[in-house]
Amino acid sequence: MSLTNSMDVGSAVGKVSKRQYEPYLKASWGLLNHWYPALFSSELGENEVKGVTICGVPLILRRVHGKVHVLRDQCVHRGVKMSIRPMCLTDDTITCWYHGYTYNLETGRLETIIAAPDDEIVGTTGIQVFPVQEVNNLIYVFVGEPGYEPVPELRLDLPPKLENPVHPVAHPLDPDTMILGVRRTANANWRLGVENGFDPGHQMLHRDAAIVLARDTALPLGINPTDPRAITAYEDEDGPKGMMNEWNSGFYDLVMANERLNIKAAGNNPTVGLRTSMYLPGVLMVENWPAYGLAQYEWFVPIDDKTHEYWSVIAAKVSTEEERKRFQYDFDYLWRDQALIGFNADDVFAREAMENFYEEGGPGWDDEQLCGMDAIIVAWRKLVSRHAREIQKPQRNPSPKLAE
Repeated sequence: MSLTNSMDVGSAVGKVSKRQYEPYLKASWGLLNHWYPALFSSELGENEVKGVTICGVPLILRRVHGKVHVLRDQCVHRGVKMSIRPMCLTDDTITCWYHGYTYNLETGRLETIIAAPDDEIVGTTGIQVFPVQEVNNLIYVFVGEPGYEPVPELRLDLPPKLENPVHPVAHPLDPDTMILGVRRTANANWRLGVENGFDPGHQMLHRDAAIVLARDTALPLGINPTDPRAITAYEDEDGPKGMMNEWNSGFYDLVMANERLNIKAAGNNPTVGLRTSMYLPGVLMVENWPAYGLAQYEWFVPIDDKTHEYWSVIAAKVSTEEERKRFQYDFDYLWRDQALIGFNADDVFAREAMENFYEEGGPGWDDEQLCGMDAIIVAWRKLVSRHAREIQKPQRNPSPKLAE
């Protein structure tokens, strides 16, 4: 549906009442009870252990006989992270390196203590176990409250499958999809990453990117909505929740030059089929980028209230081994460095530059002065406030770097 019920294009001018999206303002630590990517499959080998932090929740991942197990990375005894010195003595347990508290991988139950196997605490306590799914080189974890039921399907926290008979968009869950990408830590709140990701006015950042210049791309300086139909909202009960910039709908003004400043978009080749959309809990889809027939997906995974793990991947539909090899070659020698590292470095720079203004206690959320092209930003904040399953509360001492 169009966004007529959520926000009129052009009404995001000056200061917007915070009451319109109060829950979003409280979501500095992220959205709880949602699926997030934790690792690339290639990052977790057989019998390997890794630690990550999502929404302030420390997680430990272990692969045994191909299956990935995810538990809370915090021993109930003295609270240390087990991932900083992994100890795995059997295929069905994980042991804390400090005093030997040993937990069952499937249930999280305290099975034994190395030096006190008959202690009365054994069998009476344990650590939280998290649902996990592994699809197309990505390991997803449902970061939720203990006992949260029913666990929603993974598809509900991913972009929808879009119908396109000419060039179908590769979807993360499709069996003929191949996904390659990178992840890095950005020193900014996850919301700044999200809002930068589909902000229709920020294309000017990429005007001099190597990939834009090399391909002679006529990337607009900015894109202004001119009609409520410029934005499509996804709010079906049994579907992902998000919104799309309908760039090629005729309801956007593609700004190619500013005569007052004597600046214009570089390049002569127009973008074809390019659209951006964002879905809860914070995943961006860019159709037909970095090339027609490909799709770029980005996740902005909260670590704490000041940092997020920035995932940028490219998805391709491949049906033969030759197509897989070709996509791998293109990724290794072109897309990784020029698109995901180089082009997106401008985005990381921008969101980190905003952090001081928007950080907890900073003036940003009160003092920002938005304009008409920010209509979708305000609409996004409202949508999150309506559909987030839970807002994560501030967490103490997440220490994300301990697990590296």
